[in-house]
Formats: sequence, structure tokens, C-alpha cells
Amino acid sequence: MQDELQSTECARRLKALADPERLKIIQCLTDGPKNVTTLSDLLGSEIANVSHHLGVLRHAGLVRDEKQGKFVVYSLHPDVFRPRESGQPTDVIDLGCCRLELGG
Repeated sequence: MQDELQSTECARRLKALADPERLKIIQCLTDGPKNVTTLSDLLGSEIANVSHHLGVLRHAGLVRDEKQGKFVVYSLHPDVFRPRESGQPTDVIDLGCCRLELGG
């Protein structure tokens, strides 16, 4: 059988998204890059918890991190995030095997 869905990779990404806090982080990052402190404030969660969830999302290839001065700034990975375009009703997370529409 030819695995057109790339099942192993798809399952890894879906597992990373299968947590309410991680989905909230994804929603926060659709507005643009943010550091852990900002995300922690937006979510009302401990910095350590947010940092852990960001690590899971980064390991799954859903977010990327970039050092900016003394801060690490996180953003949705451009290989999977498709921001809303003209005529498109929602932002999209494209996992290859499936797509998640955010909002709308």
C-alpha cells in the first residue's frame, strides 16, 4: 500500500494539536508572532506550561521559534499555516493529510 496520507507524520501533528491549550496557542499565533510571556498573559496560564506546549508544537513542525534579542518569538510555521486570503473565509492549518479551518 502506498501511504499517500503520510500517516506517521500526520498522526504526530494531529497528536500535537489534540490538546485544548495547544489549540488556543495556535489561535493566538494566527494574529502574528508572540513570545512566551505574551502568550502566557493571553491564555492566563503559567509560563512553564505554555513553554512546554510550544515545545510540543515546535517538535511537530507546527510552530517555529526565532531568537530576537533576549526573547524567543514563536510563530506558526509557514509550511503549514495558510492565512486567510481574499475570498477565503478562514485561516487554514494544512497538515498535508488534512486541513483545519480556523474560525469562520
